[in-house]
Amino acid sequence: MVQIDVRSTRREQMIDVTEDVARLAKGVKSGVIWLHCPHTTAALTIQENSDPDVQHDLLTQLAKLIPQPGFRHSEGNADSHIKASLIGTTQPILVEDEKLVLGRWQAVYFVELDGPRNRHILARVS
Repeated sequence: MVQIDVRSTRREQMIDVTEDVARLAKGVKSGVIWLHCPHTTAALTIQENSDPDVQHDLLTQLAKLIPQPGFRHSEGNADSHIKASLIGTTQPILVEDEKLVLGRWQAVYFVELDGPRNRHILARVS
C-alpha cells in the first residue's frame, strides 16, 4: 500500500491528485489502482478537469443541499460527514500500458469537506 499526502487550504476544496496517482501506474501493464480516503469528512471523485467552474458548482450545490448549521452532531462538521458519504471514499482506476484509463476531460480529485487539514489517500496497485 502507498500513501499520497494531500494538504488542503480551505474548508471545502477539490484537489487534483491525478499526477500523484499516475505515478503509481509506472510498470503496470494492465491493472487497477484502488484509492481509499480514510477520513470521514473527505472524499474521492473523478470529475471534469478542464473547467474549474465544475468544481465550484459541485461544491456550491452540495453546500445548498446540505448546509453547515442545524445538526445534532456537536463538532460543527456534520455537513462534511454527510457530503463525504454521498460522494464516497473509494475509487478504482483502471491502468493500461502504464497509463490511467480516464476520459479526455477526467481527473482524480481529493474532496476536502472540513479543512484546512493535512490528509492522505491510501492506494493499492493490483
